[in-house]
Amino acid sequence: MAKGKIFKKLHRWPGLILSFVLLYYGLTGIFLNHREFFSSQDLSRTTLPDVYSYQQWGNSSLKGNLIISPDSILIFGNIGVWATDSAFSQYRSINAGFPIGADNRKVFDLHRDNVGNLYAATQFGLFGYEDSVKEWRKFPLDVRIKRFVAIETVGDSLYVLNRSYLFKGRAQGLNTSFQKVELAQPENFRNEVTLLETVWQLHSGEVFGLPGQFFVDFLGLITIFLSVTGILYFFFPDWIKKRKRKRKSIEKLVNSSRWSLKWHNKTGAWFWLSLAFLFFTGIFLRPPFLILIGYSKVSPIKYSHLDQPNPWYDKLRDIRYDHERELFFLSTSDGMFTLNKGSLEPQKCEIQPPVSVMGITVFERYGEGAWLIGSFSGLFLWHPASPQIIDFPKGEIYRGAPSGRPVGMFKVTGMINDPSGHRYMVDYDQGVLPLYHNKSFPDAPESVVKQTRMSLWNLSLEIHTGRFFQTLLGDFYILIVPLVGLTGVMVVISGYLLYRKRYRRRKRRRINGLNILRD
Repeated sequence: MAKGKIFKKLHRWPGLILSFVLLYYGLTGIFLNHREFFSSQDLSRTTLPDVYSYQQWGNSSLKGNLIISPDSILIFGNIGVWATDSAFSQYRSINAGFPIGADNRKVFDLHRDNVGNLYAATQFGLFGYEDSVKEWRKFPLDVRIKRFVAIETVGDSLYVLNRSYLFKGRAQGLNTSFQKVELAQPENFRNEVTLLETVWQLHSGEVFGLPGQFFVDFLGLITIFLSVTGILYFFFPDWIKKRKRKRKSIEKLVNSSRWSLKWHNKTGAWFWLSLAFLFFTGIFLRPPFLILIGYSKVSPIKYSHLDQPNPWYDKLRDIRYDHERELFFLSTSDGMFTLNKGSLEPQKCEIQPPVSVMGITVFERYGEGAWLIGSFSGLFLWHPASPQIIDFPKGEIYRGAPSGRPVGMFKVTGMINDPSGHRYMVDYDQGVLPLYHNKSFPDAPESVVKQTRMSLWNLSLEIHTGRFFQTLLGDFYILIVPLVGLTGVMVVISGYLLYRKRYRRRKRRRINGLNILRD
């Protein structure tokens, strides 16, 4: 009896509170699992809290810019592509041809080849600009991962990078024909993936492909069902008593309450282990538990989606050509590598720049042989031949990140250069910040702010990770995910144990009853 009371306390009140939270977790999890399917669905940022506005150019709105002439500049990022002047005051949308939806206009790189053709690397494909009709056209490339991240020109050759392959072709605008190149495994290669990616794909089900994703979607629906039936059973008994005292009909409520309890118990008993695993893996995808697995590596799960023959599957992040050394620098989830034009085997750099586990966001030339490297870890000046790395905004030697801190002082999402040579760092929270000058960057005009939208996927991510509630809870919002995950594990396990205890008790009563009848 004592154990039963403990299980009931662990399940009843925590479960009730958690049920209201899990309703939106179950729904947003389904949206997150099918990004491309829901990519056309978005909503105006003006309907959301001010923190999601692009007014200050924050929230990854800008990643970079391309100077066409002193008074013709293209800016790009989560806002898509816009044309502006040298003062960054007048804006015109250059997004015609991209599919409908904010997610389809998420641009990671914008490039102009040596004869003036424009190319855009986006979340769901590579596009070229057809100037005659002022629209973007998508290249029909055969890829499983449609996210393209970088474009580079060397002479008349065009190099394009998605997350798994390098594509090479002769730069001819929309007539460019690409060859897909699989890079060779580097020296001392070990077939490993990050533990973070493994846990992430286990949580989403993607590790087992589309069937795995559909199963996790089903668990999301089960979570919603258990939450609704639990809420109904919790409140219905009091409602029934009140109606009974008032001599009102209670038959429908009684039947609904019994049905809710019956199927709440059965469904929970069938799926408690899967739900506990789902909730437990979720806590490692956000701080503070993210720190425990962020940089660890493991062997890929055999025969799963992660077990790929391509050694660079989903690992490539950016590429830039060094004209002085006549080689490429390749940014990957395994670090920085060099790649000769005539070779397919990347060589790992001895000196590695700091890059957040969330990936590189700035990769820009700076003087002779040096590069500016930006990510959520900050902005750094990196020279591959020098052991000293400079914390660029501070202007001092980088001594390493504070222990346990997953992000730097600046969460860098991009870099802007104006025609006069001034540089601006784009911070996720603070927007555009001047670097070593006092010239401020104009805020986003109302015409741009009104046209910018937030994808349903991104809104779901903000809610699912708890960031949506930051304005209400402050920095304590990071505790939402671990608290919900750990409480969810406790609730489903205690619920199952409570069910089993009562089930065995009922079973014993039935057996005793049969024995009495036999006697």
